[in-house]
Amino acid sequence: MARPLILGIGGTLRPGSTSEKALRVSLRAAQRHGANVVAVTGEELCVPMYGQSDRSEEAARLVRLMRDCDGIIVSSPSFHGSISGLIKNALDYTEDLKAGERTYFDGIAFGAIACAAGWQAIGTTLTAMRSIAHALRAWPTPMGAGINSLANPFDENGNCNDQGTLLQLELVGRQVVDFARMKDAADAPRHDEHERLQLAASR
Repeated sequence: MARPLILGIGGTLRPGSTSEKALRVSLRAAQRHGANVVAVTGEELCVPMYGQSDRSEEAARLVRLMRDCDGIIVSSPSFHGSISGLIKNALDYTEDLKAGERTYFDGIAFGAIACAAGWQAIGTTLTAMRSIAHALRAWPTPMGAGINSLANPFDENGNCNDQGTLLQLELVGRQVVDFARMKDAADAPRHDEHERLQLAASR
């Protein structure tokens, strides 16, 4: 895998939110580590509530990116101790992948970033995100980043001024890329064997 595709989902409807800035820092680290990255944030997350039969153009794009990505990073604000409804609704669209070649996020890395105004909600939100990742058959990265927005770790341009926060976010990005490459290397022998058996059966 030359350049894995890493999808970032996060933020709020407010441009430049802490969770969006955190996501972009992590995605930049993934990009420097050799990945192609794409972010779905802000108004792009404003898709219809999952369950409606019709798919808007934005929802169809979201599903397509979730199907094609080799890893995912999700950055959510903490709303009342858990992820926001906006992020949860976006992730609910993975249900469109249940009958695809890859069910949900089966076998791909899931980097979690939780942002809250205080430390208590960070833990519960990260736990919720990891539980969702398991339900979607993804592999949560060993590092999950917890960002206390009261510490104002980002400037107005989205640069991270806090070294501890920066290290967390960059490690999440790198771990998602590393896992995508390891999974690709592990899958290659199985793909080769499958092709060999198909060739033998056709003779």
